[in-house]
Order: sequence, then C-alpha cells, then structure tokens
Amino acid sequence: MKISYEPFWKTLKKKGLNQYILINKMGVRNSLVHKFRHNLDVRLTTLADLCEKLDCRIEDIVEFIDEDE
Repeated sequence: MKISYEPFWKTLKKKGLNQYILINKMGVRNSLVHKFRHNLDVRLTTLADLCEKLDCRIEDIVEFIDEDE
C-alpha cells in the first residue's frame, strides 16, 4: 500500500484555500505541507487536527493506493 495526499490538494482547491493561507493564517506547519507534497508519513493525531481545521473527513486528506494497480 502507498500513501497519497492527492485528496488533500483537491480539498484545498474545493475550499478555495492555498498553502499560504494554511501556513500563515491557519497555523499549519510548513513541514506538514512538505510531508503532504512528498507523500511522507503523518501522525494520525496530526491528520485529525487538520480535519478539524479544514472541517473535513480524513478521506478528504489521505488515501491508500494499492501499489499493484
């Protein structure tokens, strides 16, 4: 299984948000955005906090992709 944060970028676009707003207005760490950009591991509590800030569900941020597909 592979982690993909493609839903995160789609959710940002849908909500009219961008990286600048996330980092400078909503207090999201730049390092977290970097992890999303590079599909790196993120703690579940961090994802839960982000869901709260974005008023969304976890599947609006992350998905698992079968590498065999």
